[in-house]
Amino acid sequence: MQTTFPSLSDIQAAHDRIQPFIHRTPILSSSAINEIAGCEIFFKCENFQKVGAFKARGAANAVMKLSKSQKAKGVATHSSGNHAAALARAARVAGIPAYIVMPSNAPEIKKKAVKGYGGEIIECEPNLKARETTLESVVEKTGATFIPPYDFMDVIEGQATCALELIEDQADLDIILAPVGGGGLLGGTALTTHYLNSNIEVIAAEPQGADDAFQSFHAGKIIPQTGPNTIADGLLTSLGVLNYELIKEYISDILLATDPQIIEAMRLIYERMKIVIEPSCAVPLAALLANQDRFRGKKVGIILSGGNVDLGKLPF
Repeated sequence: MQTTFPSLSDIQAAHDRIQPFIHRTPILSSSAINEIAGCEIFFKCENFQKVGAFKARGAANAVMKLSKSQKAKGVATHSSGNHAAALARAARVAGIPAYIVMPSNAPEIKKKAVKGYGGEIIECEPNLKARETTLESVVEKTGATFIPPYDFMDVIEGQATCALELIEDQADLDIILAPVGGGGLLGGTALTTHYLNSNIEVIAAEPQGADDAFQSFHAGKIIPQTGPNTIADGLLTSLGVLNYELIKEYISDILLATDPQIIEAMRLIYERMKIVIEPSCAVPLAALLANQDRFRGKKVGIILSGGNVDLGKLPF
């Protein structure tokens, strides 16, 4: 597949473009966690990002790159989670409509966020076919531009700005760990790291109960997600085609974590760092702790992807 991915100057331009929409999130560390892990970890805290997740970056970049006539008709997507809120917020900042197709069983906290940002929610049955057909009818009716959550160049370019900040602020990393669901964050991270310092190893982390990226990586072809079952609800989706190309090219490995390991890592961050993260966000630390020998004595950047968790349903 011949695809032209964003250049470093494209990613830097995206970073400049989205400044009105995002925070430059801090990097935190914990000596207690470092001692447990046997390495030095630098957490890039996208749980402090606008809308509580890295998704704010890609959505903002995609919205800002629309033409004037496209903006007039607004944007649309289907999402049960953070992309829904991110797109609704980016649209509100840009002063344009946002139509968000959400499955009826989407978390209430995420529906509230979309409504709070002025997005119009169109509910559908909780399956991919229903999401896609409902979205098609919304786009046909409104003329809105579909902004996919991860398998879309402008979104990948926006997500790539996260690693840009991480490497600028902590240049001496040996490894960067990022979670993988659809792969927008991971693909963008891999691309930026390749451009800025190809000596930094990029490793993905994935729940064992939703391991399609792991299977695809080792099979050398995309193996779609079927029947995912994990507490990491943000990582249930199938790996995107564009992101698979980036992963194949620039990722050195994908490590798995079980749900008990994810919950333990999540709890560790709550207890030792006093910050709120969602289960998907704990997957990289869980994978690191399950493979400690691989990281011993290294300087490891971990992207904490988001903090949108239903506090009434914490797993501890």
